[in-house]
Amino acid sequence: MLEPKTALRHSRVLWLFALLLAIMIAKPAHAQGNYEIQVYGADTEAPKSTMVELHSNFTANGQKHIVDGVYPTNHQQHETLEITQGINSWSEVGFYVFTSLQDSHGWQWVGDHIRPRVRVPDSWHWRVGVSLSTEVGYQRAVYSPDTWTWEIRPIVDKSVGRWYFAVNPALERTFHGPDVAQGVGFSPGAKVGYDFTKVVSGGLEYYADYGRLGSFYSLHDQQQQIFLVTDLNVSPKWEINIGVGIGPTAATDHWIVKGILGRHFSWVKPSATD
Repeated sequence: MLEPKTALRHSRVLWLFALLLAIMIAKPAHAQGNYEIQVYGADTEAPKSTMVELHSNFTANGQKHIVDGVYPTNHQQHETLEITQGINSWSEVGFYVFTSLQDSHGWQWVGDHIRPRVRVPDSWHWRVGVSLSTEVGYQRAVYSPDTWTWEIRPIVDKSVGRWYFAVNPALERTFHGPDVAQGVGFSPGAKVGYDFTKVVSGGLEYYADYGRLGSFYSLHDQQQQIFLVTDLNVSPKWEINIGVGIGPTAATDHWIVKGILGRHFSWVKPSATD
């Protein structure tokens, strides 16, 4: 076990590294497309339990014109239902339903994704949490020109005292759409959080899309977005995340407000002695 002074030095180093990383490469992931804006932790849902989440994201200042047949994002309200079922102590499967609400188009279904995930079991006693998520799904062409996509997302996280760190260096591949011949894209995400109290945590999240491996976009064409977020740990049964994101580049939606409300449900019957 690290001495307190050593642990403090390590936490400061990790904080500086994460902050510099966020400043240098922050951008929003195309695969999430402002529907499910979240940096994953390594834990999986417990067996015989279900997590139901509602992701609500509003683009306050975004793309105002139709581009390549895709609706503008400005003033789009995205509502995403995510249902995650625990399989065993080291795996889960998630399912998404994406929807969009906009004055000019009404409330429409956008697409669906499925996401199995496995993690390193606790019995291995690794110093960091590690899991691997893969996500396959369809989205309508008026919301994304690449209609069938696949993503593989390694997840690494670590708590150090009151600090929390997570990195999601995702790889993406298009199976149907204009980018099908472009190879594999790199879209990392990361989070740095700090527990101010037992209930309130705050921090930074970033979402990125560099472009294709071996042929990254120019800075002008890269999307970059940084979120200032708050997590409210009101109960182990609930997940609450609220954030405001800014996109500093020309290719990015410039202001997004996001919220996640989640609830855990256990299907284990309590014993007579409970």
